[in-house]
Amino acid sequence: MSDNEMNAANGEEPNANPAEDGRKASATTESIVQLGQTPLPPGESNIFCLTIIGQVEGHLMLPPQNKTTKYEHVIPQLVAAEQNPKIEGLLIVLNTVGGDVEAGLAIAEMIASLSKPTVTVVLGGGHSIGVPIAVSSDYTFIADTATMTIHPIRMTGLVIGVPQTFEYLEKMQERVTRFVVRHSGISEETFKELMFKTGELTRDIGTTVIGADAVKHGLINAVGGLGDGLRELNRRISERKKARAEGAAAL
Repeated sequence: MSDNEMNAANGEEPNANPAEDGRKASATTESIVQLGQTPLPPGESNIFCLTIIGQVEGHLMLPPQNKTTKYEHVIPQLVAAEQNPKIEGLLIVLNTVGGDVEAGLAIAEMIASLSKPTVTVVLGGGHSIGVPIAVSSDYTFIADTATMTIHPIRMTGLVIGVPQTFEYLEKMQERVTRFVVRHSGISEETFKELMFKTGELTRDIGTTVIGADAVKHGLINAVGGLGDGLRELNRRISERKKARAEGAAAL
């Protein structure tokens, strides 16, 4: 018995487009093969979820086996979310080892400049240039077991060949420090103390903070996960709607 005959026997409408059904079945099969899951049914949402995972890829392409977030893909998504009237808030889910400094700062500056409410949830890790990305939103959460590595900007090799290169790295480091201090509750002294701490990271300097420690230092607002992030974001969306309604009524 064909699908149309079975539908008719069950009192359902026959499939108008068998080819479309075939494409949907193929997409479902592909999703199961590639991701091990079936696709979720489409639904309208007023929240845009931006995921930043793996390494932040900037001006240089990383090897194909690396899991990357390409900044040239993220920036148009942020522009579209800002312009779309149906999107009322953004949830940034972060699990990154860091990556290109300028690309990471570009993403962080874009998030910080959005007019819509933003909330970040750090899951797993928000290391290196992931730190300024994490603190760029209006409110931040970190999972209890998630970690954040704070360290100076590095370059390959042990010797910096010319003074100009050292000055460039120093200025780049100051850009990162100023951004983090401006968008979080951590002081510049504490941030630099964590950054230049010796003996905690193997063969390097810096500090790895875990969950509650990131909150204690003022880097992150609270310990929490996805549910906490969505509740806070919805609260901020409601407050924004209320403020706009009151402003319109005053006019």
